[in-house]
Amino acid sequence: MNKTDDYISKLEAMLFAAGDPVEGTKLAEVLDIDLETVTRMLGYLSAMYDERESGLMLIKVDNKYQLCTREAYSEEVRRLLEIKKNTPLSNAAFEVLAIVAYNKTVTRAFIEQVRGVDCSGPISSLVQKGLIEEKGRLDLPGRPLIYGTTDRFLRCFSLNSLEDLPDLPKTEEIEKISKDSSQTSLFDAAESEEKEQILKTNDENDEKED
Repeated sequence: MNKTDDYISKLEAMLFAAGDPVEGTKLAEVLDIDLETVTRMLGYLSAMYDERESGLMLIKVDNKYQLCTREAYSEEVRRLLEIKKNTPLSNAAFEVLAIVAYNKTVTRAFIEQVRGVDCSGPISSLVQKGLIEEKGRLDLPGRPLIYGTTDRFLRCFSLNSLEDLPDLPKTEEIEKISKDSSQTSLFDAAESEEKEQILKTNDENDEKED
């Protein structure tokens, strides 16, 4: 594989894994090459998709790049997602849902810090099923998305509000952690600034509900 093909393959892999739009400067930083080269390689990738009439295409929005499916195949994609929407929740999805529900609003980074693994799949599945949704963005670098539960979640679990959630189990391990001043709550796993932003968002939401 020559150097150009290697760059194109790496860019394709990164964009596929990211899912969301990614800035060209970020791609250049990861590959340790200049933005002009990244832009040229992405142009080759886009032309390659068009030439072979691939089901995928590369789009550019606000200087960010994203892989997406072509409109011509939207019906098949929609039908697949409807099937996926009706599949049972995995254990990973249940764990993510519990983290979101018990913390009211959280970022993907916070969820992944708590679970210790990538959670893009479970989060996407829960959004598709209408159990969680985007609640806004934090006023932090990168403007990370905030996720919270939906009315559908409350209906599915027969809850009037999140206040009706059962108390978390008190195991010896949890009690030991709670006595450790360095790990007083789930929020301590997040960056302090992000934690303040999340708590501020919760307070604002509570005021609106009142």
